Amino acid sequence: MKNILTIVLILLFAGCADNSENDKKPLPENAKWWKEAIIYQIYPRSFKDTNGDGVGDLKGIIEKLDYIQSLGVTAVWLNPIYTSPNDDNGYDVSDYKGIMSDFGTMEDFDIMLVGMHERGIKLIMDVVVNHSSDEHEWFKQSRSSRDNPYRNYYHWWPAEKGKPNYRYSLFDEKGEAWKYDSLTNSYYLHYFSQKQPDLNWENPKLRQEVYDIMKFWAEKGVDGFRLDAFQFAAKDTTFPAFPEGFEKNFIDYYAMQGNLHDYLKEMHEEVFSKYDVMSVAEGAGRNFEDAHMLVDEDRKELNMAYAFEGVDIARPDGYELRHFKEVFSRWDSAFAKKGWLSIFLSNHDQARLVSRFGNDEPQFREASSKMLNTFILSMRGTPYCYYGDELGMTNIGFETIEEYQDIAAINGYKKVQNQGGDIEEYMRNLRVSSRDNGRTPMQWDDSKNAGFTTGTPWLPVHENYKKINVKLQEVDESSVLNYFRKLTALRKANPVMTYGDYSMIQPDHPTIYAFTRILGEEKMLVVLNFGEKQSSMGLPESIEIDKLLTNNLNSMHRDGNLINLQPYQALIFSIN
Repeated sequence: MKNILTIVLILLFAGCADNSENDKKPLPENAKWWKEAIIYQIYPRSFKDTNGDGVGDLKGIIEKLDYIQSLGVTAVWLNPIYTSPNDDNGYDVSDYKGIMSDFGTMEDFDIMLVGMHERGIKLIMDVVVNHSSDEHEWFKQSRSSRDNPYRNYYHWWPAEKGKPNYRYSLFDEKGEAWKYDSLTNSYYLHYFSQKQPDLNWENPKLRQEVYDIMKFWAEKGVDGFRLDAFQFAAKDTTFPAFPEGFEKNFIDYYAMQGNLHDYLKEMHEEVFSKYDVMSVAEGAGRNFEDAHMLVDEDRKELNMAYAFEGVDIARPDGYELRHFKEVFSRWDSAFAKKGWLSIFLSNHDQARLVSRFGNDEPQFREASSKMLNTFILSMRGTPYCYYGDELGMTNIGFETIEEYQDIAAINGYKKVQNQGGDIEEYMRNLRVSSRDNGRTPMQWDDSKNAGFTTGTPWLPVHENYKKINVKLQEVDESSVLNYFRKLTALRKANPVMTYGDYSMIQPDHPTIYAFTRILGEEKMLVVLNFGEKQSSMGLPESIEIDKLLTNNLNSMHRDGNLINLQPYQALIFSIN
């Protein structure tokens, strides 16, 4: 049964989002539901386990649908739930039309989808078709003989031609993307794990197979697709030699190659044009031109790009706010008139939001978590919010390699070890940046295993779960969770936060990030202190503050147009 405070908050925020004043605010001609969406990413393995096997499942998501709705989000992006041997946590698919047994059944999926739609929540699914699992029937057939009908579904190189030119693999312990297979005396290509052979998109039969898969899920009522690693799908199948050291900047050689745009136009014609679904690419190519070619509406390819330059700013040794501001401002400017972007700072491939971009020390964790969520939910573009960040969950920071589950971490360790590298430095960096930091189980309450499972969790629960959990934050009006709900309500009630023009103030300020959002007569000012010390900023005389709309702390100090901010304080004002 829901906590009474939660029900009151839901009704309050829903009322804020649906008030009559909002009805009078005009939307731009290019308004789309996916531009106005607030997307909540769920890593299903870590969200909620209902059968005690230590792995989150679809019934766990069903059980928490009311909670998801209470957040004010309008869509869920679900990481892969397809049948998989789980070499890379589901990103190695062996059956694209099946459900991994760890997660449940297709009946569970159907119930979950209906439950989401009943609550006004759309579902976006990962489509992992740069590669499949080596246990997919296509690959089993492909490797069985050189004249098998499925041979051309993958990239093969006959050994009698000599070893193919070097290609870098992101997950291979030797960094080698060609794997020798003695069965047919050939090499196959894998940009990721050797258990993730790359699909050959030059083959029209393969492409039709993928479109049929997407149609299968669209017919079920899925509302959107995220194309995982798709910027790498097209290859020059002559596999020419690349310059020595290309792997240090492999995006230039791997992304947006060959006939990629032709594939996407065909995909649009075959799938996207026939269903009311949104589409987003993981990655935005090598530059702005690439990104625009992916997402500009007249291109008839994809709806939005998921650009990594911003999320890649954070390093184990920290980052500079000036660089952060420059990157996000540059991307906003490039897409101000045409195309559309996502806004995010964390996902399943990153460590925790507050540990990377904020400050997870006890005295700063709540304020900096709120401040970072304010940034994500006040920028132009579609915001993507990662499960647990609405609570301010933090890095777990494993001490030994044996504690890690992530194949990238494990094979990276082996690679450093094989090359005689600095293992201690590798482990220090891993504690800060490992993907497993962002995959620990959701912290629901202060019971054993944070209420995630009655069994042994697949990945350990963070020891701070008794201080950081949903149950505790539900009853605290000033919690990170309830502040997140206020932000989503504010964004939904004010189209300026989605569509408004963006303009930065004092770009060289070392600790404060301030910007305006303007849409017609609707104007807002966002002021964020990214530092652990008090800081102040004088606003231009042209900015006349009207009302304070949100404040992540209890107090606010202002002297005219001089604003004094506490560490990690976040303020949003309406302005005249």
